[in-house]
Amino acid sequence: MNAYMKLYVNLRDAITRGVYDYGTKIPSKRRIADQKGTSIITVEHALSLLTEEGYIEPRERSGCYVTYREDSSYAAPRPHERKAAPPVKAELRDEGERDLFPFSAFARTMRSVLSNYGRKILNPSPSRGCEELRGALSRYLARSRGMDVSPEQILIGSGAEYIYGLNVQVLGRDRLYALENPSYDKIRKVYEANGARTDLLTMGEDGIESGELSRTKASVLHVTPFNSFPSGITASASKRAKYIRWAKARGGYIIEDDFDSEFTLLSKPEDTLFSLAPDGLVIYMNTFSKTIAPSIRAGYLVLPRSCMALYEKKAGFYSCTVPVYDQLVLAEFIDNGAFERHINRVRRRRRKKSGNYF
Repeated sequence: MNAYMKLYVNLRDAITRGVYDYGTKIPSKRRIADQKGTSIITVEHALSLLTEEGYIEPRERSGCYVTYREDSSYAAPRPHERKAAPPVKAELRDEGERDLFPFSAFARTMRSVLSNYGRKILNPSPSRGCEELRGALSRYLARSRGMDVSPEQILIGSGAEYIYGLNVQVLGRDRLYALENPSYDKIRKVYEANGARTDLLTMGEDGIESGELSRTKASVLHVTPFNSFPSGITASASKRAKYIRWAKARGGYIIEDDFDSEFTLLSKPEDTLFSLAPDGLVIYMNTFSKTIAPSIRAGYLVLPRSCMALYEKKAGFYSCTVPVYDQLVLAEFIDNGAFERHINRVRRRRRKKSGNYF
C-alpha cells in the first residue's frame, strides 16, 4: 500500500472512531507530516481522498473540518428539513466508450485459454466457480478495493439476476427486503418472483433517508452505494456508516450491489461497505456487464465468513451457471492486467468529459 493510502486509512479510521468529531478541525498538513514522519505531499494526497469521499471539507485559509457524522439516531427529519432527491443525472457512459475496450487483447486471451487448457474447458465447473477465477478476483479485490477476502469466500454466478434470486433462496423468503426508491426495477421483480416481500425506501441527496431506515421493518437492505440507478446518487461516507449500524442493530444483512463503481471519477474507487463493516454484515456482489460487456453473463458474490456455511447448506448443491471457458478467460484477462488497464482508460475518458481531468 502506498504511503498516502496508509495515511488515508489511518486518518479515515480516526475520524470514524470519533478521534476527530463532526465539525472539528483536523491538524494542519505540516503537523500531520511531522507526527507521521512523512512528506507534506503525501499528506495532501491523503487529505484529497478524504475530501473526495466526504469525510472532511477544506475551508479557505482555515484548514480541514470533519463532515463525517456519527449519528446513532434514525429519527425522520422534520418536514422543513427534508430534502428532495436531486434530478436524475445524465449517464456519462455512452456508446463511444465501447471503442476503448481492448477487443484484440480479449481475443488473444480467449485464444490463450484454448491453447493452454485444451479439452479441460469441457469439464464441469465446481459449484462455487473455477478456482482460477475466484483466485483472480481475490487478488483483484485486494489491490483495487482494499477487500481482503479468500477465494473460498467468492461464489460465481451467471449475472445479477441469478445472484438476486440466490440471495433470496439462501437468506429466506420470509424476510422483508428493503430497496432504494428509485432503483433498478429488476431487483424488486426478481425478489418478488422468488417469493420475497419488498419495501421501497425513499432516496435523499446522499442515500436512503434516515427516516425511511427507521420506518421499515426489513431485515435485509439491498443498496447500490455508488451511482445508484437511475438516480445517480452516491451514498456519503456518513450514510454508508449508517447503513452498517442499521444492519447491526437489526441483526440483519446488507446486500451491496456494486454496480458501475469501478468507473468512478474519484482518484480511487469508493470504499465498499464490505470493507468497512467489521461484523460480517455485508454480502458484496458485482458483475462484468458494465466493465466488459452486457453479453458477459457472469457475476460474483463475496460472502462474509459468517455466511459461508449458510450458503453452502442452502445452495451448495447448485451447479455453477457460468461455462468453464468463460470463467478461465475472465481469470486470465484479470490476471494479465488488461482488465484494469481498460478500467483506467474509461475512467480517464470520463474525467475528461466531466471536466475533472487530472
